[in-house]
Amino acid sequence: MPHETPLITILVAGFGLAFLFGLLALRLKLPLIAGYLLAGVVIGPFTPGYVADLGLAAELAELGVILLMFGVGLHFSPRDLMAVKALAVPGALGQIVVATLSGMLVAWALGWSIGAGLIFGIALSVASTVVLLRALQDRELVQTEKGRVAVGWLIVEDLVMVLALVLIPPLAGLLGGTAMPVAEEAEIVAEVGIGIGPIAATVLITLVKAAAFVALMLVVGQRVIPWALHFVAHTRSRELFRLAVLAIALGVAYGASYFFGVSFALGAFFAGMVMSSSTLSQQAMRETLPLRDAFAVLFFVSVGMLFNPGILLTQPIALIATVAIIIGVKAVSGFYLVTLLGHGRDMALTIAASLAQIGEFSFILITMGATLNIVPPEARDLVVAGAMISILANPLLFHLLDKRQARKASAAGASPSAASGEVAEGEAPATEVRPDAPSAVSAALPTDPPPVA
Repeated sequence: MPHETPLITILVAGFGLAFLFGLLALRLKLPLIAGYLLAGVVIGPFTPGYVADLGLAAELAELGVILLMFGVGLHFSPRDLMAVKALAVPGALGQIVVATLSGMLVAWALGWSIGAGLIFGIALSVASTVVLLRALQDRELVQTEKGRVAVGWLIVEDLVMVLALVLIPPLAGLLGGTAMPVAEEAEIVAEVGIGIGPIAATVLITLVKAAAFVALMLVVGQRVIPWALHFVAHTRSRELFRLAVLAIALGVAYGASYFFGVSFALGAFFAGMVMSSSTLSQQAMRETLPLRDAFAVLFFVSVGMLFNPGILLTQPIALIATVAIIIGVKAVSGFYLVTLLGHGRDMALTIAASLAQIGEFSFILITMGATLNIVPPEARDLVVAGAMISILANPLLFHLLDKRQARKASAAGASPSAASGEVAEGEAPATEVRPDAPSAVSAALPTDPPPVA
């Protein structure tokens, strides 16, 4: 069947099937992401029927990555991370090491290269911020100490993944993939440097460019972006405010790639992080949420298109090992790391349940590894299959945690509803926070667009 308008066709098929399967996931009380991934499998090249344009899907997915990472940046608060750094930083780094080594062990058993095992293990080590935030919000745990530690833990993981996104392309050749062409400036640095080869020079230049971009965002962007938002807010036009937020997110992401050679994801993350310091950050989050959600759906649909269901038959043992790392190794290591760092079982169990899934960063990393020929195609299939299974299983783990809290509350003579926000031993009570309360300046934005003269 010919398709004269591939862009419109993929949007109709993607959004339509994502809605249907998302509705089914909702009815089954599963995360919507599972439905979106399944929609991508249906229109992918490995299932019969209509096959969407993979090239267009990849570009739409890139937009989804930009807006997803922008949203992660908006949620990132250095102040919140510093408040839980004593547990989140060593715990997250330790758990990443354990999960990565476990993934490398599976890769070694499958006969893959060390580089492939490293990328595969890192992809399995990071949990999905989107899935976690939804689980915490459903239980009103975001503003409790357990919720703040869980989010801080994932923020540390996200920062490590951002660093990996910067380093993987220049190191692709060493990792066994397609070597990136050595730029002219890298050759110059290699010639003048003492004992520095072209690859080391490329990595050095990449890190210097990334550091320059980060410094520019923290020094200049920290002042210019909030000022621009306040300026637009005083025009009292919701439409212009929404456009300003999107222009900043996309513009910074593109500029980071074009001028500094870093990924769109890194640029979008720092655009959101800088914007989060503004008193209008909550307003910006609300205004761009529908578009972020729409392109995030297309991102997950495009990931589902890459999944080959045949992996369930051809690599069942490898798939079981992958799921065991995601749900078992990560959760167990997280639990014991929390207890070793001096916190109680309530905190440890919440962190363990939070880590027992993977999502958006895993897809970005494994897709990059496959594009650079570092990992074999079946590695991507295993990660996507592991993500789908873990996302389906994660609500069950939180349900078991809820039942445990209810039993504790019943034994203590409290109501089960109070248990969800219960303060564990050694935890400080959470103060009430209203994150969506508008600031004085954001209140200047009218509820409806201004009348047209």
